[in-house]
Amino acid sequence: MDFNVKKLASGAGLFFTRAVQFTEEKLGQAEKTELDAHFENLLSRADCTKLWTEKIYRQTEALLQPNPSARIEEFLYEKLDRKVPSRMTNGELLGQNMLDAAREFGPGTPYGSTLIEVGECERRLGAAEREFLQSAAIGFLTPLRNFLEGDWRTISKERRLLENLRLDLDACKTRLKKAKLAEAKAGCDGEMAPDFQETRPRNYVLSASASALWSEEVDKAEHELRVAQTEFDRQTEVTRLLLEGISSTHVNHLRCLHEFVEAQAAYHKQCHVHMQGLQKELGRLPNASSTQSPSPAPPGSAPEGLGSPVETDTLKIEEVQAPATGTRKAKVLYDYDAADSSELALLADELITVYTVPGMDSDWLVGERGNQKGKVPVTYLELLS
Repeated sequence: MDFNVKKLASGAGLFFTRAVQFTEEKLGQAEKTELDAHFENLLSRADCTKLWTEKIYRQTEALLQPNPSARIEEFLYEKLDRKVPSRMTNGELLGQNMLDAAREFGPGTPYGSTLIEVGECERRLGAAEREFLQSAAIGFLTPLRNFLEGDWRTISKERRLLENLRLDLDACKTRLKKAKLAEAKAGCDGEMAPDFQETRPRNYVLSASASALWSEEVDKAEHELRVAQTEFDRQTEVTRLLLEGISSTHVNHLRCLHEFVEAQAAYHKQCHVHMQGLQKELGRLPNASSTQSPSPAPPGSAPEGLGSPVETDTLKIEEVQAPATGTRKAKVLYDYDAADSSELALLADELITVYTVPGMDSDWLVGERGNQKGKVPVTYLELLS
C-alpha cells in the first residue's frame, strides 16, 4: 500500500513538473530543446501520410458501400468479432425483381422475355460487383486500415513518450541552471572573510553551509540531466526508425493501389462484356411494335425480318435440326462475342446444348440456348458427360 502511494505521488509530481515546463515554454519563460531538421521533416511526412491515408480510406469505403447505415453495421460486426451477414448487391436485387415480374407477365410475352434477359444480365452485373467489392476490401482497404490502426498507433505512442522525455530533459536543464545560479550567489555571499574576534562567526558558518548544500544540489541536477539526456537520445532513435519506416508504408500502399486499379478495370471490363451480350440478345428478341400492328408484306416479298443478309444467315443456322442422339451439355468457360448472326454469343459459366453437324469445321459446334441457336467455338466449352 505504501509502495502504491509513493508511486502515485511520484507520478503526480512528474506530471506536475512536465505541466509546469510545458506552460513556461508556451509563455516564453523556459527554453525548449529543438529537434534536428531531418527529424522534423520525418514528423511532417508521417503526419501528412496519416492525414491522406485516412481520407483515402474513408472515401474508398464510401465508394464501395455508399449506405452509411450499412457501413456502421459492418463496423459493429467487426468490433464484436462476428461474421458480417451476406447482403445482395443492388444489381442482384434488381435482377431478381425483374425475373419475378417476368414470371407474372408471362415469359412468352415480348415484355416478359425481355425482362428475363435483362434480369439475368443485372444479376451477373451484381455478382461482378460483389466480387469487385470483396477484392477491393481485401487488397486495398485492409492495408490502409492496418496502417492506421497498427503502425500509426505505435508511432503516436512513441512520439508521446518522446515528448514527455523532452519535457523531462528541459526541466532538468532548468533545474540545473537554477541550482548553479543559487550556488554562485551563495559563493558571493561568503567571499568576505569572517571576523574571528567575534564570539560566534555565525554568518560565515551559515554561508559555507549554504554553499555546500547548493554544490550538492548542482551535482544532483547534473546527474539527473545526464540520465534524462540518455533516455531522450535513446527514444529519439527509436522514434526516428519508426518514422523512416513510412517509406516502406508508401511502397506497400503503392502496390495495393495498383491491385485496386486492376480489380476496378477487370470489373468494368466484365460489366462491358455483359452489357454487350445483353444488347445482342435484345436485338434478337421481338419488340412490342413488331407484335402489335405488323404491316402486310407485298406479294412475292420475303417475310418481315428475313430480308437482311444477317437474318438470312441466322435462318440457315436455325434450319439445322438437332440430331435424335449425340447432343451433349457443355459448360461455357469464357465469355464469347458472336462475330455475326450465325454464331451464338456465350457467357461464362452458363450451360448450353451442343451437337455436331456434318460438313462443319471440327473447331466449331452448334449450340442451343432455349430458342436461340448458333455456331460456338469448341475451345470456349467444357463438354459434360
